[in-house]
Amino acid sequence: MSASEQPKRLVEQAIALVGQAQNSPHGSQQADFYARAARLMLSAGEDETALALAEQANHIDATNADAAFVRLKTARQLDPASQQALLGCLCASEAVEHLLFAANSLAEKSDNPLTLPLFLKLRQRQPNNQFVRMWLIGLARSQCAYDLLMPEEDAIKADIAAGRLDFLEVTSPHANLIGIEDEALNRRAGYIAIAPKPSDAVRHLRHSRLRPDDGKIRIGYLSGDFWDNHAVLRLARSVIAAHDRHRFDVTLICYTPDHLKAFDEGGRQEWGRILTIGQMSDDEAEACIRSEQFDIIVDLQGHTRGSRSQLMNRALAPVHVQWLGFPGSCQEVDCDYVIGDRFVLPDSSLPHYHEKFCRLPESYQPNDPVHRPLPPPAQRLALGLPAERPVIGAFNTQWKNTPATIRLWARVLKDNPQALLSIMIEGQAARQATAACFKSLGIKQSQLHFAPKLHYAHHLARVQACDFALDAFPYNGHTTTSDLLWAGVPVITKKGSNFASRVSESLLNAIGLAELVAEDEDGFVALANSLIAQPEKRAAIRTHLEQNRFIAPLFDAERFCRHLETAFTMMMTRARAGEPPDHFDVSALPPRQEAFISRSVGCNEDGRAP
Repeated sequence: MSASEQPKRLVEQAIALVGQAQNSPHGSQQADFYARAARLMLSAGEDETALALAEQANHIDATNADAAFVRLKTARQLDPASQQALLGCLCASEAVEHLLFAANSLAEKSDNPLTLPLFLKLRQRQPNNQFVRMWLIGLARSQCAYDLLMPEEDAIKADIAAGRLDFLEVTSPHANLIGIEDEALNRRAGYIAIAPKPSDAVRHLRHSRLRPDDGKIRIGYLSGDFWDNHAVLRLARSVIAAHDRHRFDVTLICYTPDHLKAFDEGGRQEWGRILTIGQMSDDEAEACIRSEQFDIIVDLQGHTRGSRSQLMNRALAPVHVQWLGFPGSCQEVDCDYVIGDRFVLPDSSLPHYHEKFCRLPESYQPNDPVHRPLPPPAQRLALGLPAERPVIGAFNTQWKNTPATIRLWARVLKDNPQALLSIMIEGQAARQATAACFKSLGIKQSQLHFAPKLHYAHHLARVQACDFALDAFPYNGHTTTSDLLWAGVPVITKKGSNFASRVSESLLNAIGLAELVAEDEDGFVALANSLIAQPEKRAAIRTHLEQNRFIAPLFDAERFCRHLETAFTMMMTRARAGEPPDHFDVSALPPRQEAFISRSVGCNEDGRAP
């Protein structure tokens, strides 16, 4: 049969099935005839007829999965309840085609109650499907489904030990960092949807496009996270504002979605020049950015949700830099430099990065001391916390609470049965699963307190009710750790072996608390035990944080900006001299002897420190 005759034949078969349906008794058999006819019409390209037949089938039998499949593929608009019902039909089906279609629809909806059971079902039916495997692991992490996660992560470790690494090809760079602390494996994450790929020809072209030196360096910060309540702005806002406008021309190249801009609290009016490319295609955005003749483009997102880092693979500026958004090498993204420090980017990391290292002298992470709230501490009674027991905080987002992290925290709780862990978990199912995991490790519910997510200022007030906080591994607290230190709460961590697992070490050193960085897991537990046993030690650390908040480098945005400007100047000096990018370290300014900002502890009505 020729290709041109195939649709006609399919239509004829569908018409025959409709006839059978009309002659069948009303019920599931009749619905099945209509659904089969709908599938044939869909294959023939007769979408409208296919939809009508599928709707007829579901009118008779609402559970018919073939009809649901056709309706989901052809319906132009469905209300959320109808879509959920149809997806439920597919999830209940035994046909792999139905399950995979539902998986594609639900993959990004981790909070949908259908999603986790669906991927578990697919995992059981397609045990060699690595995409399903890795997506199930991601869902289990986000929902704290440790009964699924623990055996899957053990299997991943076994595969790595045996050299079976094909799962890395369907692992995103960000997901890779959550469970794998090996830089050689981190760089092999292959699920990267970026086009065009980096090319030597484009790199050579942009390196040659140097504009005349007019005494200023033109910098474009590229991000879709420019809105008040995103961590990037919470960290970098005062640093960006502190740029010397006589020497640096600064533009925010913004593709932040409109629905996120709606959360702004007026900050956009104070950020300086904003170039909006959100509605532009990549070709249009490239032309727009190039017309600005930037010297340096700084990508603030890397491999994170909503990123347009593929723009960096075009000839945007002579120097391309990645900083702050992604804690590792951005594979498939053409950047000359990655900005870090000696903790997150030690020499041992050099073989695992295509970017050249630009190491700042104190920490790679900027921090805003001006717009960050500094409320007074919340009272334990108001938070449902005991007044006398040692209270340990754990406030990272819950997908960072890996099985390795939970096991380590459980060791601390087992050594200190009087201690209480206040852990931030959203959702009743996730809380129950977390409690069950701790129970399996010998920890009673009475040692756990589940804390909800709160408005930022209220969160900074409640963390102060904790005696100290525990870090997560292998993906440390990043903004979370600096938030806790800002609020005067000690954080303990341990040394890591990639960027994401070394961030807290960087932050603690920048505030003069290197002693809170343990060498290994045993040292971590010993450090926690010593803080619980020695209230005077905890008090001394809190005093240190209070006295150094406005002196130490960690929250000194102006000092950080001067170091960053030195880095940009060094990059441009090489570029203008015709020298290729190369590794370099920025020297530190002399230490401050006095506070860099005069602030008192307290909180205004808007939640910001005076």
